[in-house]
Amino acid sequence: MTTSAAPTADHNAPDVPDRPDAARVPALSISDVSHSYGPRRALIDINFTVAPGSFTALLGLNGAGKSTLFSLVTRLFGIQSGQIGIFGHDVGRAPGEALRLLGVVFQPRTLDLDLSVTQNLLYHAALHGIGRRDARLRSGEVLTRLGLADRAGSKVRDLSGGQMRRLEIARALLHRPRLLLLDEATVGLDVKARADILGHVRQLVAEQGIGVLWATHLFDEVIASDDLVVLHQGQVLAQGPVARVIAETGADNVNSAFMRLTGATANVGGTSP
Repeated sequence: MTTSAAPTADHNAPDVPDRPDAARVPALSISDVSHSYGPRRALIDINFTVAPGSFTALLGLNGAGKSTLFSLVTRLFGIQSGQIGIFGHDVGRAPGEALRLLGVVFQPRTLDLDLSVTQNLLYHAALHGIGRRDARLRSGEVLTRLGLADRAGSKVRDLSGGQMRRLEIARALLHRPRLLLLDEATVGLDVKARADILGHVRQLVAEQGIGVLWATHLFDEVIASDDLVVLHQGQVLAQGPVARVIAETGADNVNSAFMRLTGATANVGGTSP
């Protein structure tokens, strides 16, 4: 789902801050962010950025803090410590401007199974203040891009798991964000469906210049051209281009680099190129 906190008035506003150095402004900046649940520290002094038009993999085991971080970025949780920015807009101080540029796909599915594919998109568009005519045009565009145009009239309950995920991505793109967050988007899907979803998202980065933060625990979803952030027990252990992270750990691949960084002994996420 996408956060509903985005403003609904101006859909022709610029997608990035209107200033000369806009191209250098990170799509997402996480600065000294910490978060606790009572005495338990879920995130500890997190720092990293996602560049515009890049695919950044946030790699961590279940319980590493990935979903907590997503909840902070989307303002489901209040920021206890640190700052989060989306294209230069502070999420805490200017949430409307920040969240207008953000699309999100959370791990739990939030589609209405009894509505059609198009009806789900139109409902979401209405929440963002998009007029019905424009919403229908945008719905057709995103369904075509995600390979779902032929299922526009189908009830969501009749879709496969992979098709439902593609619909959620289509919905997240409907208000034309410049940053897309996906939290374990391929959980429960078969190998082909996982590859299809990843292919669609990487294509969005290449063709539309969208910045992507892809949270996963699966090593084989990370490829050599990605940027990588390794999150473990609430701390960032490594970040940067995949090749650099592998080289700095003296490993041969993402799998073994992760094991060396975390001290893990079990291969929980498959292999990676």
